[in-house]
Amino acid sequence: MRNKMETKTTILEPLIERIEAYGNTTVELAKLKTVEKTADFSSTLISRSLLIIAISAFALMLNVAIALWFGEMLGKNYYGFFIMALLDAIVVLIVYIIHPSIKSGINNSIIKQLLN
Repeated sequence: MRNKMETKTTILEPLIERIEAYGNTTVELAKLKTVEKTADFSSTLISRSLLIIAISAFALMLNVAIALWFGEMLGKNYYGFFIMALLDAIVVLIVYIIHPSIKSGINNSIIKQLLN
């Protein structure tokens, strides 16, 4: 009887070792995929943030330049700034109105990037 038990044990040991190796490999693969997704998401977030900062700086300078130009045309600088503030308020209102579609687009982009 003892020989049968030893035979079963020796047959099962390689199988158990393979199962452990498969489990370890699967965990390692999951870790590597997580690292890849995190790095991809982070790099996209940082590069887009830098782009938004650059566009914001450009828009600010353009707003000031147009406000000064309007002010010069109207004879008082603050008139130009009032006009630009009104135009900016209109843009903010438009963005507020279309906000849900912008939000869903961003959500879909993030989900697609994380799942691919």
